[in-house]
Amino acid sequence: MRRLFATSIEELPVGDAALRESLERAAWVLEADDAAGNDWCEKEGYPGYTSYASLDDLPERFPEFAALKKHLDRAAAKFAAALHWDMDGFALELDAIWVNILGEGGHHTGHIHPGSVISGTYYVCVPEGAGKLKFEDPRLAMMMAAPQLSDDAPEEARRFVYVQPTEGHALLWESWLRHEVMPSLSEDARISVSFNYALRRR
Repeated sequence: MRRLFATSIEELPVGDAALRESLERAAWVLEADDAAGNDWCEKEGYPGYTSYASLDDLPERFPEFAALKKHLDRAAAKFAAALHWDMDGFALELDAIWVNILGEGGHHTGHIHPGSVISGTYYVCVPEGAGKLKFEDPRLAMMMAAPQLSDDAPEEARRFVYVQPTEGHALLWESWLRHEVMPSLSEDARISVSFNYALRRR
């Protein structure tokens, strides 16, 4: 038996408790002050707050996000090496970073991140009952008449994998991998910072 065409997801601790706490404070400042972001969330029916459509320069605005970027730059480079990418003549560039705050029932439907090569999320606050991150097998559309899997199928064989985020950790994956945030069952806020890396020529 050979295992081919692996799909990799990296999880790693990022920074320390002080960084996580400072990012939590910054996230609430953004939620309170970002009128354009709140307007977009209301217009689009986003079940919480996100700075995705309103602010694209968080590392320049907040030292906490600048510190986070340094950690993420190293993590993304390490992930690219683990994927065996030939980076000769190329560099990874953080081209988007945004805050998400989701309350009870908050979720994000299935999607990918076009135009990027590595995407991920750093988890600031993950209360008990917060929504898991659901990843979908990218081959799903080609499986056609394949039967259901047995209940004891290992994680690597499953068609959907649900990952419970950990506070202070980041998850990274290739941007083509479809994923979604499951509805939160907690009254407390699930706070995260999502990001995309693009490939640039040196």
